[in-house]
Amino acid sequence: MTAGETEPATVRICLWSGPRNISTATMRSFEARGDCAVWDEPFYGYYLDATGLDHPGREATLAAWPTDPDQIAAACTGPAPGGEALFFQKHMCQHMLPGLDLAWTAQCRHLFLIRDPAQVAASWFATMASVSADDLGAQAQLRLYDEIASITERDWPVVEGADVLADPETMLQSVCAALEIKFTPAMLSWPAGRRMSDGPWADHWYGRVEASTGFAGRRETPHPAPPELAPVIVACKPAYEALKVRKLSAAG
Repeated sequence: MTAGETEPATVRICLWSGPRNISTATMRSFEARGDCAVWDEPFYGYYLDATGLDHPGREATLAAWPTDPDQIAAACTGPAPGGEALFFQKHMCQHMLPGLDLAWTAQCRHLFLIRDPAQVAASWFATMASVSADDLGAQAQLRLYDEIASITERDWPVVEGADVLADPETMLQSVCAALEIKFTPAMLSWPAGRRMSDGPWADHWYGRVEASTGFAGRRETPHPAPPELAPVIVACKPAYEALKVRKLSAAG
C-alpha cells in the first residue's frame, strides 16, 4: 500500500437461515473463495444463555462463544478476521430473540436462506425428538427480513436451499450479483473435513457437511414428518411463503 492509500472497506455478509438447511455448506462455499473469513452462528451462545435451552453442545458453546449481544454485534461490524476483504457471518434466525437491537445490520449486506418448513421440521424432529415453531425460525426469519429491510432501506436477496443444490453455479452467480460481490468458481468446492471456523457444536450437527466436498444434488429429506408435526408446519408455512415469493431464480 502506498502513502495516501486507505485500507479497503470490509464487506460484511450476513446469511440468515433456519436450522437443517444448507447454511453450513454455504459457509464452506464462501470460505473456499480465499478472500473471505467466516463466523459460525455468533449469537448461539447468547441464545442458549438467554433461553436456557439444553441443545447438544450447550456447555462447549457457552464456554467458547460470547453471550453479550452488544459485544457480538460490535464484532459483527468490525474488520474480518485475518484482514480478509469479505466477512461472512452465518446467523440462525431463531437465535435473534425479539427485542434485540439490530441497528448494527446497517453495516452489512444480507442473504436470506429458506427451506420448506415441512422438511425442516422432519429433519429437526429426527435429531431432537421434539420441535416447536420457534425452533424452526421461519417466523423470526420473516420478522428479521422486514426489520433489516427497514433499517437498511432496501430489499435483500432470498434463496431457496433446494435451488442451490439443483444448480449451484448459476444460483451462486445470482447470489453474488445480488450482494454486489464477484463470483468465483472456487465457491463450488472445498476440502472435506472439520474447520477451525466451525462452531463448538460441530460434533453434534456437522457430520454430513464434514464429508462433503461441494453442494450435493437436490434431494428430499429422508426423514418422515409424523402427524404431530402438522401444527408446527402450519404455523411456519405463511412466513416461508411470504419469503418464497421474493426468492432469486438462477437467472437472477
